[in-house]
Amino acid sequence: MGSAKKSELQQRRKAPLITPTDLGAAASKSIEGGMNAILADVFALYLKTKNFHWHMSGPHFRDYHLLLDEQADQIYAMTDPIAERIRKVGGMTLRSIGHIARLQRIKDNDADYVDAQDMLAELREDNQSLTARMREVHEVVDELNDIATASLLENWIDETERRAWFLFEASRH
Repeated sequence: MGSAKKSELQQRRKAPLITPTDLGAAASKSIEGGMNAILADVFALYLKTKNFHWHMSGPHFRDYHLLLDEQADQIYAMTDPIAERIRKVGGMTLRSIGHIARLQRIKDNDADYVDAQDMLAELREDNQSLTARMREVHEVVDELNDIATASLLENWIDETERRAWFLFEASRH
């Protein structure tokens, strides 16, 4: 590749992907930070939910297997709107699994075997933690007058509370 073409390619790679927003650069950075952490947690929770879905066993296998599949689909459905919201306000979003690992607060579970009741309890706690973190980011975006992000978070908080409720009820004796 010629040096002129190489230089042009390097310049394009350095070109900022800043989307103009009336919220301002400081608000954009705050929203980016909070929502990227939420996005990392959502990806971690999605994978853990699928892991438990794939490795479910026991007398309630079918019900739990289907419940976790439904919940995983709902969790995954959050990812693109979160990333797109970050971009709409001028931020940059996650780029890799490594980036997710650096930001996630939901702990992975790599155990060879997890009892079905323990799976439900762990996912319930993770969903409750995610709810609390979304509330924290909601406070920030409220202060920044970012109504659209606040509205999205409100819906996701409700969905996440519902998942935690279902996991709680499914695990009662």
